[in-house]
Amino acid sequence: MESILYVGMDVHTSNYTLCTYSIEDDREFGLVKFEPDYLNIVRYVKRLKEHHGQETRIICGYEAGGLGYSLYRSLTANSIECVILAPSTMPKAPNERKTDYRDAAKIARCLAYNSYRNVYIPDAEDEAVKEYIRMRDNTKDHIKQLKQRILALCTRWRKEFNGTKKCWTVAHMKWLQHLEFDNPVAQEAFDEYVIQLNEANARLKRYDERIEKWADLPRYAEKVARLTCFCGIKTHVALATIAEVSDFNRFPNANRFASYLGLVPGEYSSGNNINRLGITKQGNSHIRKLLTEAAQCYARALPGRPSAELLKRQRGNDPKVISYANKGNERLKRKYRSIAARKPRPLAVIATARELACFIWGMMTDHLEQVY
Repeated sequence: MESILYVGMDVHTSNYTLCTYSIEDDREFGLVKFEPDYLNIVRYVKRLKEHHGQETRIICGYEAGGLGYSLYRSLTANSIECVILAPSTMPKAPNERKTDYRDAAKIARCLAYNSYRNVYIPDAEDEAVKEYIRMRDNTKDHIKQLKQRILALCTRWRKEFNGTKKCWTVAHMKWLQHLEFDNPVAQEAFDEYVIQLNEANARLKRYDERIEKWADLPRYAEKVARLTCFCGIKTHVALATIAEVSDFNRFPNANRFASYLGLVPGEYSSGNNINRLGITKQGNSHIRKLLTEAAQCYARALPGRPSAELLKRQRGNDPKVISYANKGNERLKRKYRSIAARKPRPLAVIATARELACFIWGMMTDHLEQVY
């Protein structure tokens, strides 16, 4: 019978705390705390093998957190078996008190009794693209904040745009460029806001150009071309979804993929009483946000009338891919209008985003015959 030792690791940027658990003896031992260097873990595992035999299998694990995948990659590069545990899937005791040693022991027991789900580990290239796109989206959020602050400043000083009611149009931007305040300090504050906005817009344009180049790489080109066949999904959203998910086949069906994005309704039921809640909002919040924004395009699109831009994006794809995307687009357009006619608009957007996620899973896993 193979002997297995489970090493729970509570990892922080300041220290690593380790605890080993033996399921055969039902005991915890080897409690240590040392500097945050993976080589200390390598030496710890080496000592375990010296005391318990070189044939002993040692499985290490730590909770997903701020350290990302760097520790995992360092350990696997040194032939140490390692997993990353999803914290939301680990059992929690009521009024549980935390210490580093208790957390390490808890992780070791979760490894031993398989009471967890492991985190999917993407390759380094997908992770790097994901980081870049998230940085780009943070810049987009910063631009939104700057626009709100500029409008708030104008409102406080009673500077109103007399043209169209829509802000940030070409006419509105020209009006801002020639806007003058009576107070020189207020004028300086306004000018600084505008300078920051222009610089952020220039950075965003540069980021988008880089994303377009990465989308043309052989690694991503075909997948991006497929996803952009859907209404509301352009290069940025397509590449972000591909980089974040990496492998769509790890989800057995479309509903599991939608659940991973937190787009499925929660439930609080007991006995015959069934109580549906709002969406769980668990899982990947970044893709959930992007697909929710993409789903809003179906509110403006008309059934049976694809835009010229969409037809241009679809050009060059396999006819089966285009046919599947068109079926999805028409279904989602009608679904949004059907729900929006009897329920609040946000519910219609979320329902459309959930079904869009299902169609994306079908597209990326070649289930082109299914319509959800």
